[in-house]
Amino acid sequence: MSLLVVGLILFLGIHSVSIVAPAWRDAQVERRGERVWKGMYALASLAGLLLLIYGYGLARQTPVVLYTPPPALRHVALLLMLPVFPLLFAAYLPGRIQRTVKHPMLLAVALWATAHLLGNGTLADVLLFGAFLVWAVADWISVQRRAVPRRVPGAPPGALNDIMALAGGLVVYAAFLWQAHIWLTGVSPLA
Repeated sequence: MSLLVVGLILFLGIHSVSIVAPAWRDAQVERRGERVWKGMYALASLAGLLLLIYGYGLARQTPVVLYTPPPALRHVALLLMLPVFPLLFAAYLPGRIQRTVKHPMLLAVALWATAHLLGNGTLADVLLFGAFLVWAVADWISVQRRAVPRRVPGAPPGALNDIMALAGGLVVYAAFLWQAHIWLTGVSPLA
């Protein structure tokens, strides 16, 4: 469980710099240059992600059950997951979805985390998905308070972006239902 916690702290910590210390982050970019900052950010993110994946895998081997969700909640979780991948695509494909939702990546993370909290009840699940849900809400609040929004790199705005986000997202969702989730986690979302 400790590797999961360390991974979460490192991964969400580096992703929280703009929330808790935006001036420090901007000073680091100014001092080191944007490429160096992004390189350090990417390395810390990757290390945190690998630790939390490995730690979560270890924690699943000896689960501590906090609650057992009723089977109906698994269906709700599948429904909540439906917009997650299109929203992820929309974060990088500016169009009506992005304009309407404002922060599609944060909404996708919040829906993903909520869906997994509804369908899973171990301590590792609550730590992992609960931490991501709290982070997504905190980041959403932070983004709302920012005087100057940061530009998210992505495709140029276009009318086809929404179609690509929806189609691509639904294809990825179907792939996760079919085999990708089993391949990544060893668990079928349909079981």
